[in-house]
Amino acid sequence: MILSPAEFRAIVSGRRRGASGALARCLLASVEVPYTLAVRWRNYGYDRGYTPATRVAVPVISVGNLSMGGTGKTPLVAWIAGHLQQRGMQVTLVSRGYGAAAGEQNDEALELAQKLPGVPHLQNPDRVAAAQQAIAELGAQTILLDDGFQHRRLARDLDIVLLDAVEPFGFEHVFPRGTLREPLSGLRRADVIALSRADMVDAAERARIRAIALGYAPQAAWIEMRHAPVRLRGSGGSEASLASLVGQPLAAFCGIGNPAGFRHTLVECGYNVLELREFPDHHAYSAADATALSAWAKQLGAGALVCTHKDLVKLASYDFGPLAAWAVEIGLEITVGEEQFTARLDQLPLAATK
Repeated sequence: MILSPAEFRAIVSGRRRGASGALARCLLASVEVPYTLAVRWRNYGYDRGYTPATRVAVPVISVGNLSMGGTGKTPLVAWIAGHLQQRGMQVTLVSRGYGAAAGEQNDEALELAQKLPGVPHLQNPDRVAAAQQAIAELGAQTILLDDGFQHRRLARDLDIVLLDAVEPFGFEHVFPRGTLREPLSGLRRADVIALSRADMVDAAERARIRAIALGYAPQAAWIEMRHAPVRLRGSGGSEASLASLVGQPLAAFCGIGNPAGFRHTLVECGYNVLELREFPDHHAYSAADATALSAWAKQLGAGALVCTHKDLVKLASYDFGPLAAWAVEIGLEITVGEEQFTARLDQLPLAATK
């Protein structure tokens, strides 16, 4: 049986109680053990130098997650690229291209292309080859490796790891028993730890997360961020103010790793959401999905559809009929540690020779 993101989190978090929940957690834990051992063995090879990492001729910045699902990584990637561009650096994004059809870009690349129209983006499962291509063919002076924390084959000069304040430690278990991609000890490799959606928890919880994270990585710089909605973007590229949907009944949907973050955004916007439909992360929307969403929204009595920017870029060519579809575009504000973070970024040209 295929679980929805909400059902999976209900099980691994312990919210689903009773015999069925306990049995499911036991089954997932039985798979967690060999998976964790394989991850530890792989990391051991890189940590001890038995498995070599390839260093390229320019600085490499990796932005990644410790856990599966959305941590608000894309806005930080855009923020870093913008900062480096302001310094006159030629930046190229490199990513694996997870979920992309052959010859096409995935949802994150499409979203970043709208946010950063002047920044090239190479998607290739062989990220070493992509980085070398970026240098040789595009004149890249800095490689920005998107979702690269677990990709250790390409050596990096700055390792940035995001923790989602709502689910910072993946329910303390490695996938599939939890949502961690690797054990928490992997944080030792981090140069910067970024707490995303920090405004969604109180000061005591932020302090608790910080103490645990820096306990593994005392050398890491610490930053806290909030993701604030800034505007609405239509499927045709049009823009509108956030206030334009206030007061309307809305049907919302998303296909992201952590739908709770989108729920928070909708509440922050003051929207009247009749229902939120969740799809799996990186869902490949089809014309049939667009038709079904339009019919569902009409049945609810919604005046418009609203989703994330990541969802809308994959639906741009589909017709929702008489209903308008809008994405809430998110901006990033670093609330703690920005000066220390930018200092780390600004030292990168020297770091490339280490």
